[in-house]
Amino acid sequence: MFNMEPLTADRVRELWTKTYNDKGKPDWSHIWPYYDEKIVFRDSIQEIRGLEEFKRMIERLARRSGESSMKILRAVQEENIILFEWEMTINFKNTRSSVLYGSSRLTLDENSKIIEHRDYFDLWGDIFDNVPGFGKVYRKFIKKMFG
Repeated sequence: MFNMEPLTADRVRELWTKTYNDKGKPDWSHIWPYYDEKIVFRDSIQEIRGLEEFKRMIERLARRSGESSMKILRAVQEENIILFEWEMTINFKNTRSSVLYGSSRLTLDENSKIIEHRDYFDLWGDIFDNVPGFGKVYRKFIKKMFG
């Protein structure tokens, strides 16, 4: 194991900005050491337990998409919680690029390892916004149904 700098909001901004290489494919090799083996990951569609399952999820994302990039807009920390806001541009195969707007919450243990990673985003809304005509219909439906 290599000597890691403690995970801070500034370090997250630096590391997560580098998660997509020059070919637009995810490369998390520099981030994996910060994750605990028993990581719990959740987003709007799934819950994953364990580092190996989390790695497989990232690999599936890479296979389903073309070029991708991530921009970290803001990152803040309070005690062992780091919150950061991001924009991920992703090109799912055979479609045009979509920008997903979201945020993540990382919970750190006493060794600065990530024990919980929670992503918040509107997957369908952000994707449907890029489908001519359908995005407006989707947004109108959501507003009518949920306020």
